[in-house]
Amino acid sequence: MSALELTKDNFDEVVSNNDFVLIDFWADWCPPCRKFGPVFEAAAERHTDLVFAKVDTMAQPELAQAFDIQSIPTLAVIRDKVAIFSQPGALPESALEDLIAQSRKVDMDEVRRQIAEGQKK
Repeated sequence: MSALELTKDNFDEVVSNNDFVLIDFWADWCPPCRKFGPVFEAAAERHTDLVFAKVDTMAQPELAQAFDIQSIPTLAVIRDKVAIFSQPGALPESALEDLIAQSRKVDMDEVRRQIAEGQKK
């Protein structure tokens, strides 16, 4: 399954209806983005149980601003409606696979507990 295009109109629906979403923030004019694109698409083909999405930062500036995107490409991981990872830079295939494996292992109950603790302070 190839990556779907995220827009301000479908973002909430996609994130709310899926437990694990990887988002590639990119732009057409960005050489590192074009280099990372095929790596991201190949991972989408391998991991059909996950949602891979792309945000064109030029067409969707509101989403880029909401994620405080300062540099592209930036990869974000959202699990259970919580952003657990965001980092700029084009990843090689092995690093992307490692990130996916690590993100699968995150204890989301612990993440939610930590968020709740932080909100009490």
